[in-house]
Amino acid sequence: MDRHRTETRNMEKLSDYFERVNFGAYVQLLQRPRRLIWLNFVGGLARGVGIGLGFTLLAALLIVIMQKLSVWNLPVIGTYIADVVRIVQAQLHTPTM
Repeated sequence: MDRHRTETRNMEKLSDYFERVNFGAYVQLLQRPRRLIWLNFVGGLARGVGIGLGFTLLAALLIVIMQKLSVWNLPVIGTYIADVVRIVQAQLHTPTM
């Protein structure tokens, strides 16, 4: 009798756990491979676009900061920053294919 209660309690805990982690939806997703592939594709696109936009914004912010620092004419840093800014601006004005 005691063993039966323990097993029942364990089964209830396991059932609660599966409900919390949404295991049923995961199993349904695995049974539909096209949907799984589509969701992974869309997720990958979103990540790629996010990384691209984020890097672009960070690079633009860094260039603006470097331009502001080059105006201050700091001895060592100013020359280096000015060179980097010149290279970036030259690349921006260089026509591509």
